[in-house]
Amino acid sequence: MTSALPPNPPPAPDAPAPRQESLIEYPSPFPIKVMGIKVDGMVHAITHIAHQFDPTFDASTIELRESKGGKYIGVTITVTATSREQLDELYRTLSTHPMVKVVL
Repeated sequence: MTSALPPNPPPAPDAPAPRQESLIEYPSPFPIKVMGIKVDGMVHAITHIAHQFDPTFDASTIELRESKGGKYIGVTITVTATSREQLDELYRTLSTHPMVKVVL
């Protein structure tokens, strides 16, 4: 007679999802694309935020791309990622900035 193990019960609906191992090795360069309406001060604001989270951030590495109509601008920054928490907080700070529409 063999005994089968009962199946694992599903997690409770309000239980947080288990934290998965990061696919990123820290520290490592990590590109982030920030998009918003093209206005004076946009690039400076993104640069300032990048420096807050990565004191070694090199603004000369910024890549800019205007939308076809010129109304929007994409700003790609590459920061040195040191932890998941750093990246989460950087994304949160960028996403809540009034000049920013999308962060990828």
